[in-house]
Amino acid sequence: MHVGVIGTGYVGLVTGVCFAEMGNNVTLMDIDEGKIQDLIDGKVPIYEPGLEQMIARNVAERRLSFTTSLELTIERSLINFIAVGTPPDGNGNADLSQVFEVAGNIGRAINTYKIIVTKSTVPVGTTAKVKEIIAAQTQHPFDVASNPEFLKEGNAIDDCMKPDRVVIGVEDVRVGEILKELYSPFVRTGKPILVMDVASSEMTKYAANGLLATKISFVNELSRLCEKVGADIEMVRIGIGSDPRIGPQFLFAGIGYGGSCFPKDVDALVQTGAQYGVSLKILEAAQEANKMQRKHFMDRILAHYDGDSLSGKLFAIWGLSFKPRTDDLREAPSLELINFLLDQGARIRAFDPVAMENAGKILGHGVEFAPGNYECLEGADALIIVTEWNEFRHPDFDKIKSLLVQPVIFDGRNIYNPKRMIDRGFYYYSIGR
Repeated sequence: MHVGVIGTGYVGLVTGVCFAEMGNNVTLMDIDEGKIQDLIDGKVPIYEPGLEQMIARNVAERRLSFTTSLELTIERSLINFIAVGTPPDGNGNADLSQVFEVAGNIGRAINTYKIIVTKSTVPVGTTAKVKEIIAAQTQHPFDVASNPEFLKEGNAIDDCMKPDRVVIGVEDVRVGEILKELYSPFVRTGKPILVMDVASSEMTKYAANGLLATKISFVNELSRLCEKVGADIEMVRIGIGSDPRIGPQFLFAGIGYGGSCFPKDVDALVQTGAQYGVSLKILEAAQEANKMQRKHFMDRILAHYDGDSLSGKLFAIWGLSFKPRTDDLREAPSLELINFLLDQGARIRAFDPVAMENAGKILGHGVEFAPGNYECLEGADALIIVTEWNEFRHPDFDKIKSLLVQPVIFDGRNIYNPKRMIDRGFYYYSIGR
């Protein structure tokens, strides 16, 4: 099939490349001339394992091309996905201005029958509005559909190539059949393609992220109680996660969720509820619990120093991205933590395998970046682990101890065994244990 993808952010780029990998002819379009030129030159604007190689292969085999021309994209493609950003506005609502602008431009570019699919994460009713905007600009026939993404950064290619499910919202069953044909190579193992009405499709995306965020906030709240009563949140996690009705996913205690999806999608769903007079108290509580978890971790750092000033102390930070295997710092707990420590007068030296360049753009000159994880420790008063990169899981603990001024570790991701750390001579603080 001939497929167009409008927007080369995380979702658009990964989705378009995976469609090409399955043999489709894909045109990726973006108004950012610099980004398109970089892609043409083989430079990938995001870090996602395996993506650079997949792009190079599909460009070489002439299934994947890049352009700044919306008209060319629409002309080439029967199916066109809108995958532009929907960042939060100042009130927590999804900013749909890019989606609607693209819809108007599509309407002016349509020259024959097309299928327009909203891939961006959008509130209920957005796809219907996209249809209205396009219809106001063209007399040519077209259909609209909704196809929310369920990609996890750091594992996006596998999630796209081997999805747990594909959700498609349509008004016409014939459009559903065309999109099922497009996705059929991705679900050869029998995973479902769920065709439903458009509004239910749009709601499914927000409902999924809202529930996952709630699971994280739930286990984080329990972790604070475990610290008070002497329980171990790791044992509790295993105990409840073994129940098939609950499952083990998203039950790891830590310093709170971040990223490009959970914070903004929970906000947007809460705002949608408010617009329709439905108070979503559970999601509001999940948001508040997430904020409290970050504060709790910072309070533990202050408690260790028992009221002494942090001014002048040097903290080594391992991990900046909001999760491993990505360079994304959107809503990353590391940023809030670092700004808190800087406000206390502390100094920061940080290391992350891939996210330091992005962090430098955000944090400026207030943070020193180290070339490696051990270099990060030299002369530091304590180590703080923020992101659970695999390369941090089995370090040389004797070397860590020798490099730190004091053997203090604040582990925000529970990656070490508390008893062993104490036996090694560390002051070791983790979550819920």
